[in-house]
Amino acid sequence: MKNRKLKFGIGIGIILAVVAWQAISGFQQSKTYYVTVNELTGSGKSRERIRVGGVVAAGSIERRGGKVSFRLAQEKNSVPVVYVGTDTLPDTFVDGAQAIVEGNYMAGEGFRAEKIQAKCASKYEAKPKGQEGKSPAQPQAAITGAQ
Repeated sequence: MKNRKLKFGIGIGIILAVVAWQAISGFQQSKTYYVTVNELTGSGKSRERIRVGGVVAAGSIERRGGKVSFRLAQEKNSVPVVYVGTDTLPDTFVDGAQAIVEGNYMAGEGFRAEKIQAKCASKYEAKPKGQEGKSPAQPQAAITGAQ
């Protein structure tokens, strides 16, 4: 009886240790910190498994075969990026979009991205000055359905 309880206790201990290890390692991988283009280019060294955020430079997106290349920019600095991932690119990935790329950076060669996230542009804009509180003019017929 005592031997059976010991085996059961060891089994439960192993299961709890594995679950705890999975939770900790999953949390470490899901951190969303990224460096900026200025931080990346300022260091001047290669990095593996890094996330970089910036703006897609206007006119830089080129699609060739299964690869997409573009420049990720911030102020006067930019980094050439080649996307080699298998996921389809988001619809919001256009010139001027804010994007975060994840992959490997080789100093002097550029960035090899495996994942791309593009930020949604805001669809809500402030009303022009002087029109606060006013609704757009609509014909009464359109509101009531009268003709």
